[in-house]
Amino acid sequence: MQKFLFLLLSMVLLGPLGIDLYLPAIPAIALGLNSSEGVIQSSISLFILVMGLGQLVAGPLVDKFGRRPIAIIGVVVYLAGAIIAATSVAPWMFLLSRVVQGLAVCCTSVVIFSGVRDRMSGNDAARAYGFLNGTLNIIPALAPLIGGLIAQYYGWRAPFWALSGYTVAILLLVIFKLPETRPADTQTNTGLPFRQYARILSDSRFITFALVNAGAMGMALTYVSLAPTVLMNVAGLTPLEFSIVFGANGFWIMAVSFVANRIIRKVGRPVCLKTGGILMFIGCAGLIAGITLVPPAEQTATWLYMLPVASACAGLAFLMGPATSYALEPFSSEAGVASALVGSVQMAGGALLGFIAMALPLQPKLSVALVMLAGGCLAMLARRASKKSTGRLTRLEK
Repeated sequence: MQKFLFLLLSMVLLGPLGIDLYLPAIPAIALGLNSSEGVIQSSISLFILVMGLGQLVAGPLVDKFGRRPIAIIGVVVYLAGAIIAATSVAPWMFLLSRVVQGLAVCCTSVVIFSGVRDRMSGNDAARAYGFLNGTLNIIPALAPLIGGLIAQYYGWRAPFWALSGYTVAILLLVIFKLPETRPADTQTNTGLPFRQYARILSDSRFITFALVNAGAMGMALTYVSLAPTVLMNVAGLTPLEFSIVFGANGFWIMAVSFVANRIIRKVGRPVCLKTGGILMFIGCAGLIAGITLVPPAEQTATWLYMLPVASACAGLAFLMGPATSYALEPFSSEAGVASALVGSVQMAGGALLGFIAMALPLQPKLSVALVMLAGGCLAMLARRASKKSTGRLTRLEK
């Protein structure tokens, strides 16, 4: 089972690598393509939007054709997107590469979540989802620094060629090592299953737990989007100092995720949901206290921002595994479609929540605090709903 999870991990890294690897090179990309930085920065939102909506199409494909074929197609398409980015000569080509890679990650993401659901349930599934989500944080920790160094010495196209090489290695692993895990009783559809989507989305249990992931994702996206403004423009950190602080938080989330995954069996998923919600509230209170109780001249201190963020990010580590497993648990015969909906709600809902917070006439720290508050409230609602959850599914093995 560990080999299976590490294979899924190699695919799940494609998503954050497609975003974080080129962050430090955005100014160079804009200059090289005779574009504005705003246009290149918008490619991040475009990537996430395509990831969220595209999973609604990828889900039925995974259930109909199987996990393995869609995974292979997704990795091949991802490779094509990386090559388009590396050879772009105009802004539209670069944006196209983000769309292509976003579509590819839709396929691999649904395969990953479906594969876990095929093999595990209950606390085992929660630990697997937590492991995958937690280990993802090594990418925000290292990718910007690595991508920046590669771009500095070899040009802004080099990170995408490096990403192409990694994708080729993943393609070989998927072709030769990834097993087919689709259950024999999986429901399939000839087209987009709108009625199936509507039925699952109307399930109050599903939407309650899926929205927890949306709140956590919204917090993460808002933090990432506003961190350069708060830490570089306001706090005055250099790009290298920003990368170190940003990376340290990524390692922190990974460490907390490891701890959370180890204690799920001991304390149970409901306790983890409650813990995550409390940590979100602490982060929110910390940011507000830093604004209202600290003298204006001292409010630019990096720790006044990063300590509350660290608390909320720890909350994220406690929330996403249990919430995902609770949401998918009743849908063993339609895991692909249900996984697609979880991913779509998480990405699209998180992006919408973050967009609303950033669009409000608030200073950046208050925008982040607002999303932390929303994430904490959603977690507590899920904690209450978990009391009504009856039983657990038996472990599925292939």
